[in-house]
Amino acid sequence: MRFFISIMIIVAMTWIFTMPCSSNDFEKDIFITINGTLEISFIKHGTLMFKYNKMIIHVDPSIRYTDYSKLPKADLILITHKHGDHLDTAAIKLVSTPKTRIIASPDCSEKINNENILKNGESSMIDRIKIETVPAYNIVHERRKGIPYHPKGDGNGYILNFGDFRVFVAGDTENIPEFKELKNIKIAFLPMNLPYTMTPEMVANGALMFKPEILYPYHYGETDTSELLKLMKDNKDTEVRIRQLQ
Repeated sequence: MRFFISIMIIVAMTWIFTMPCSSNDFEKDIFITINGTLEISFIKHGTLMFKYNKMIIHVDPSIRYTDYSKLPKADLILITHKHGDHLDTAAIKLVSTPKTRIIASPDCSEKINNENILKNGESSMIDRIKIETVPAYNIVHERRKGIPYHPKGDGNGYILNFGDFRVFVAGDTENIPEFKELKNIKIAFLPMNLPYTMTPEMVANGALMFKPEILYPYHYGETDTSELLKLMKDNKDTEVRIRQLQ
């Protein structure tokens, strides 16, 4: 009987920690950090929502992907770069209050107040959460000769420090040399769509550079996520999790 109860508890915990959000038709995963609960909602494309205890963080909110009038208001909004599928002022307005903080990349300065801009390598402390910026840019893929889709210095990736969990949201980038400098990343979101960001091979190579414990490919469009699973199947350092983030 005790064995049966133990099995039922394990099954229940598994269901709790990875479950769909029926009201908005997106999934969420839940983690327990040293300082509280972290809930990650996988909305779509490059759009995420974090709930850390009572704090709500929206990443690249866009009205293309969900009805933001039905989602919680933001304590913090992070914008990775200026492209319309990442910087959406209508979505920002819907989830903002007078107390909402915004952090955005340098190329967003035409639409976001300069006091909210962080350059690559800068950081900010917001409600005891340290936000670090990481470069996000193309090396290989170009809009035209000599013009990358994402020039160096324009966009940001972000590392969010939730207690003992360091979560890296890479933004639109390739497997850049700066990945080698990342340390102690618990969870990483790496983009995987062509021609704008990375192939599955580039994502796998990028993950090898800093070895996150959990890797979520995101912003992956029509890319076959099974290719990444094949490439990472022998990697014992990193668990790959696929969620609905086309």
